Amino acid sequence: MKKTIAIVAGGDSSEYGVSLRSAEGIMSFMDHEKYDCFVVVMHGAEWYVQYKDTTCPIDKNDFSFVAEDGRHTFDFAYITIHGTPGEDGILQGYFDLIGMPYSTSGVLVEALTFNKFALNNYLRAYPELHISDSLLIRKGEVLPSIESMVERVGLPCFVKPNAGGSSFGVTKVKEADELVAAIEKAMCESDEVMVEREMVGTEITCGCYKKGEEIVTFPITEVVTTQEFFDYDAKYNGKVEEITPARIAEETARRVSETTRRIYQVLDCYGIIRIDYILSGEKGNEEINLLEINTTPGMTVTSFIPQQVRAAGLDIKDVLSDIIEGKLN
Repeated sequence: MKKTIAIVAGGDSSEYGVSLRSAEGIMSFMDHEKYDCFVVVMHGAEWYVQYKDTTCPIDKNDFSFVAEDGRHTFDFAYITIHGTPGEDGILQGYFDLIGMPYSTSGVLVEALTFNKFALNNYLRAYPELHISDSLLIRKGEVLPSIESMVERVGLPCFVKPNAGGSSFGVTKVKEADELVAAIEKAMCESDEVMVEREMVGTEITCGCYKKGEEIVTFPITEVVTTQEFFDYDAKYNGKVEEITPARIAEETARRVSETTRRIYQVLDCYGIIRIDYILSGEKGNEEINLLEINTTPGMTVTSFIPQQVRAAGLDIKDVLSDIIEGKLN
């Protein structure tokens, strides 16, 4: 019998629309001979499923729903919410409580990777990983002096929400008098803001997932944009050149893939993740600097993962099936 899959989208962040587009992508990629798939949309307390030509509310007691043809349950949840509650551990905790298998890492990993500052400081325990210096500012606290912030991270620097993605609320700050406005902008997205030293070099990104006991990395993508940085406009409005495989030395690509597998293993991840890096220094002997870890990466037609899977000569339908079957078997 076919398994019934909930593609869980929406969420409560600025990335709501992107998540719905990712759900459309995942629906198109799924093996429909194996799975009956339905999109479940979450927005605040409103959870509903698009079933045939109707919209049915989700019963939060067991993640089921009732339609004209009876009660329906799911066998697996494929989470594609970017931001809270699908990328910060909240939804994973709910699914753990009701015994529903899901596509991402567990509660601790999701909560940790969603908090950029906590993640960076956790990973500093592994000296082989290069991480930019940063400081954390919480809403309601007295702001550090501009001079102390500039002395700590230098200029230019990046000001970004500590929890969030898709570059909402991120500013590249070039002058000291721009810092306060940038922090206020980031505070609109998160109660915590990270001020981070700029890393100069080539931006790349590498996706991976676990197939059985093997951590499989995909070909690396080089990110080239005419924008100041890889912001929302560049990501979703085509103002970027995405080159897969990246134009980097074979040895560098090997080291990036090895670093990606190492981080995946260290954090005990599950499902598809994507890690962004900055390569700095001499070409062929670059330093690999960790930029960000995405545990529910975008799956829209313009997203990195689908193009990396294609470049690997894999069928994304099979990759998604590997993730589902890895939890169901």
